[in-house]
Amino acid sequence: MTGTGRPTTDHLTYRIEHLRDRLAHEEVFELGVRIEARGGTALLTGIVTTPACRDIILRIASEELAGLPWQHDLQVGGVSPPDKQPEDVS
Repeated sequence: MTGTGRPTTDHLTYRIEHLRDRLAHEEVFELGVRIEARGGTALLTGIVTTPACRDIILRIASEELAGLPWQHDLQVGGVSPPDKQPEDVS
């Protein structure tokens, strides 16, 4: 942290990398979330498959980024299986 209470760039970068590692290897195996530092704040963006997945990501982020400023813009983009009805191609 700097004397102003803001994290140093190196400290924030380290914590972001640790968060990326956890998201890639733990419960969600999530590689599609973008995490970057913007002006001393960590920003998570991307589209996840379910609300439960988003909740897990936010829980892990709150653990890894505790004490640091961070924001998210994670959207749920539902992926549904294709219709089981045969396609009429006539």
